[in-house]
Amino acid sequence: MNLRLDDEDAALLAALAEAQGLSRHEAVLRAIRRAAQDLGHSTRVSAATDEMQQRWADVLDRLGTV
Repeated sequence: MNLRLDDEDAALLAALAEAQGLSRHEAVLRAIRRAAQDLGHSTRVSAATDEMQQRWADVLDRLGTV
């Protein structure tokens, strides 16, 4: 796989890698893993929120009418 970056993104990647003391390859891998981790977290939070809204719907309705 080849990663094609424009000049601006290439400069950002180089700066990121240098700041973290990593190769550009490792910086890309870490960024991908972090994005996947963040997406998974957001999905879990959303699912938990939906579950709690359903579980406590009657209480939330009563609180909203007080």
